[in-house]
Amino acid sequence: VQLQASGGGLVQPGGSLRLSCVVSDLALASRRIGWFRQAPGKEREGVSCIRTETGWTDYGDSVAGRFTFTWNTARNILYLQMNNLKPEDSAVYYCAATRQTLLPRCALDHTDYYYWGQGTQVTVSS
Repeated sequence: VQLQASGGGLVQPGGSLRLSCVVSDLALASRRIGWFRQAPGKEREGVSCIRTETGWTDYGDSVAGRFTFTWNTARNILYLQMNNLKPEDSAVYYCAATRQTLLPRCALDHTDYYYWGQGTQVTVSS
């Protein structure tokens, strides 16, 4: 199983980035899939999640209205479109997936997630 995140970089405040996460050797049916981030000295924070099949989607309060999480089911690729970026969005961003579940909703609790990508750095600075 491999989750490969990419797309991070340096962007000015107000700019946009799109992160991608290629998921290999893991069927995403009946799972929660999510994006998380961790800044230096801070705890890992839930950014967004999707519950596959039901389509239930959730966003952290700090990113709601600016970030959009989508999932290409045919190619098994996750995307995180990030708009109107702020310096406080700077962090390493991780994609993740849970073990299979019957629960209909997703959750932003990182302890629920079992499979993790290696992370991609996002820096928002002028």
